[in-house]
Amino acid sequence: MAHMDLQENATLQPYNTFGIEASTRYLVRIHSLQQLQEFVTHPTLSKLPRLILGGGSNVLFTQNWEGVTLLNELKGIEIISEDENEVVIKSASGENWHELVMYCVKRGFGGIENLSLIPGTVGAAPMQNIGAYGVEIKNVLETVEFFDFESNSVKTFTNSECEFGYRESIFKRELKNKTFILGITIKLSKNPTFNTSYGAILQTLEENKVEELSVKAISDAVIQIRQSKLPNPKELGNAGSFFKNPEILTEKFNKLKEQYPDMPGYLVNSEKTKVPAGWLIEHLGWKGKVVGQTGNHKKQALVLVNYGNARGNEIYEHAQKVIESVKQHFGIQLVPEVNVI
Repeated sequence: MAHMDLQENATLQPYNTFGIEASTRYLVRIHSLQQLQEFVTHPTLSKLPRLILGGGSNVLFTQNWEGVTLLNELKGIEIISEDENEVVIKSASGENWHELVMYCVKRGFGGIENLSLIPGTVGAAPMQNIGAYGVEIKNVLETVEFFDFESNSVKTFTNSECEFGYRESIFKRELKNKTFILGITIKLSKNPTFNTSYGAILQTLEENKVEELSVKAISDAVIQIRQSKLPNPKELGNAGSFFKNPEILTEKFNKLKEQYPDMPGYLVNSEKTKVPAGWLIEHLGWKGKVVGQTGNHKKQALVLVNYGNARGNEIYEHAQKVIESVKQHFGIQLVPEVNVI
């Protein structure tokens, strides 16, 4: 297997942003489609449980991984087609998401500037249907190309075939662990309409005295907001938002609103309202709480952190306590956005 980049009993600590010490029985670095095809036909490796890691910014290891870990290192960004109004860009899944955003911002291509500084790789973007400040990847995504382990073949899905939902897609449900995302194509605009409807963006643009809206001005504002609220994983282990924002029946929200007049909520549809999980958690006093080596970040209650040597179990148990307290107090069930292993 000369082509396969294989390590046995490898540490996963450098490959997860929580910085948890965990090991994997085998670690295979994937630089090409050919290596994936070899992996599938490998007599031992192909039979083991597999875990695909990109930036490791959405995973919490509570134990060692006894199977094989495929580390996505597929690279390449290119412009596929363009006219005076639009441009279609193809990016390999192992590229850093924020670097793809910067590539587009630098060229004035609009559509993903609100998604600046989201951690992780490009491959995680369609899987999670990443979103921030009123924009989701599904707004610009054209196609996802992936390798199907079962048929050992490459397939392409259109936007609608990905079945995007809030922080989810077919890749997280029916196709979970059955595919390896190879790349995506996105369609961006050269004369974009800007999405500044989220309060913090408008406020930051005003503070920065921005007179003319541009892709860069919005990207800079988003980066500034994120940096002011979210810890840098290089300094403090974390996986960004640990919980999804729950969607509850509007009827229930209205009852809660009588009790808690300052509870924010956003209408999802005629029946449901989305409540910020961060508000619920902060309201119950978890913000800035330190328990052993873990806790809730001092500036953003939604982010759980590793203060140095936390074990995955410790963080997971802390998350369970937060879930329990929100459930008891508000009758709302929080669901982790982070993949727990």
